[in-house]
Amino acid sequence: MADRFYPNVMPDFVAENPAIEEEQHPNPQGTNESLLKLLSTPYHILSKKFKRAALDLKETIVAETWGLTRQQVPDFTLYCGTLGTAFLLFKAYQVTKNTNDLAVCSQIVKDCDSASRHSRDVTFLCGRPGVCALGAVVAKYMGDDQLDFYYVSQFKEIKLTKDLPDELLYGRAGYLWAFLFVNKHIGEGTIPSTYTANVINEIIKNGRKLGGKGRSPLMHEWYGEMYWGAAHGLAGIMHVLMDFELNPDDLEDVKGTLRYMVKNRFPSGNYPASENDRRTDLLVHWCHGAPGIVLTLVKAAEVFGDEEFINAAVAAAEEMWSTCIEPNLSPASFLIELTS
Repeated sequence: MADRFYPNVMPDFVAENPAIEEEQHPNPQGTNESLLKLLSTPYHILSKKFKRAALDLKETIVAETWGLTRQQVPDFTLYCGTLGTAFLLFKAYQVTKNTNDLAVCSQIVKDCDSASRHSRDVTFLCGRPGVCALGAVVAKYMGDDQLDFYYVSQFKEIKLTKDLPDELLYGRAGYLWAFLFVNKHIGEGTIPSTYTANVINEIIKNGRKLGGKGRSPLMHEWYGEMYWGAAHGLAGIMHVLMDFELNPDDLEDVKGTLRYMVKNRFPSGNYPASENDRRTDLLVHWCHGAPGIVLTLVKAAEVFGDEEFINAAVAAAEEMWSTCIEPNLSPASFLIELTS
């Protein structure tokens, strides 16, 4: 555990201290005393500090991943590549309304568009749909109807092969996520539901083939493993399915799948990486374990209004807090919950 995680040494709670005033030149010693002082800073001051720090970090990331590379795109994806920088700029624009961020974002997407032309990957995080989806949304915010039409048209031309997995990172659920992102920001019906109905039906059908018989109602496989987590397994797939209007039987199977996961979680509140490895309580990542699954549980509480799911989400969050902080998460992992 120690070589995979940083131990969490943060205090559980620090009360605000109204006497603390904003410092123009804070002491960057990083001592425990300065940490406690930071955490006790009133929210309206602390939020400004975090915002300034985040925007400074944004500038550093853009410089190092875009400016210093002379606008080369060795990896166009949002998850690990240059499109992730564009997505960061888009999120910054939503906070600050800085149109320069939007312009640079659009330029990065344009170069990712060229780099992704021959990609066969079909997901928001790792494929061409992510490029087209972000490009269309950014064009809409810029008021460029012609560019918006181009990216939406390109999205509609993407074909899904029959041998796709169902998971989020490389499979059908990841395609549905891109669809949701476009329609959320541009408007319902921008990409018609005719593009997704068969995809949803295929996911449900595949899930039922592996599910049942004492297992979860739905079960999915990726490279021979029946994963539970957000990236490749049940949590990511169920999260996306809950954003669609499913028929009652399909919705009940989604709910039953999540209940199966909660029932078979570890005593710690964490979750197994896969159906076939329900003994090793080790992975606490977005890909595998509580950090990805907790987002799905919160979504389930909203959709089903079931206290069981919010209680499970709290237990998972407590495990994440008390156990460790994962040092090697992709930046996209911190943004993923904001995209649907």
